[in-house]
Amino acid sequence: MTHLTKTLPFLLMLAMATPSLAQTTTEADAAPADTTAADTTAAEATDPLALSMGKEDVAVGGVYIDSEHGDWQLRCIKAAEGNYDPCQMYQLLDDGNGNPVAEINIFPLPGGEGKPAAGATIITPLETLLTQQLGLSVDGSAVKKYPFSWCSTVGCFSRIGFSEGEVAAFKRGNNAAVIIVPVAAADQKISLKISLSGFTAGFKAATDHAQAGAEAKTE
Repeated sequence: MTHLTKTLPFLLMLAMATPSLAQTTTEADAAPADTTAADTTAAEATDPLALSMGKEDVAVGGVYIDSEHGDWQLRCIKAAEGNYDPCQMYQLLDDGNGNPVAEINIFPLPGGEGKPAAGATIITPLETLLTQQLGLSVDGSAVKKYPFSWCSTVGCFSRIGFSEGEVAAFKRGNNAAVIIVPVAAADQKISLKISLSGFTAGFKAATDHAQAGAEAKTE
């Protein structure tokens, strides 16, 4: 009796939600079968392009990967409101043995005469000798130096601007290098490889995303 008492409400709900056999039969007799709709539904069920792969439920302020392009990820931050989440290209740099050492984030900018076409934030270890600044080279070209902006518990940050010509060099290049000097060995330089595989596609994806966000804000 106890089992039946617990089951009865569920059976009542099921009965209310499900049409009776007589009602179903009457409606089926009154209206011709829509074979076109049935065929369409069947086609959609077998079409892989019509299937949803789901999307990660990210909390506001959380970081998620929107897409991957070669050795680059397009990482986005979940915004509090609106349909636009700011995104940047991201790559984790290691010491050549798989040990993570630094990070680089690159984002497109409007550019124009005398203005950067892209920006970047590079994070290096706390043991970096800041007075030696950060060096950057593309495919063995001359090293360009950039100052550090600040350090936190995460690491030391360098904020960089790239011209259109420098962005073009990234697109046609194979590898770049971040060069830092450790505090414990001021006479040594550590070169960290940046893979440029997928840079062109990743930068286009980041640019398209930024443009879509700008258009959404003006609507």
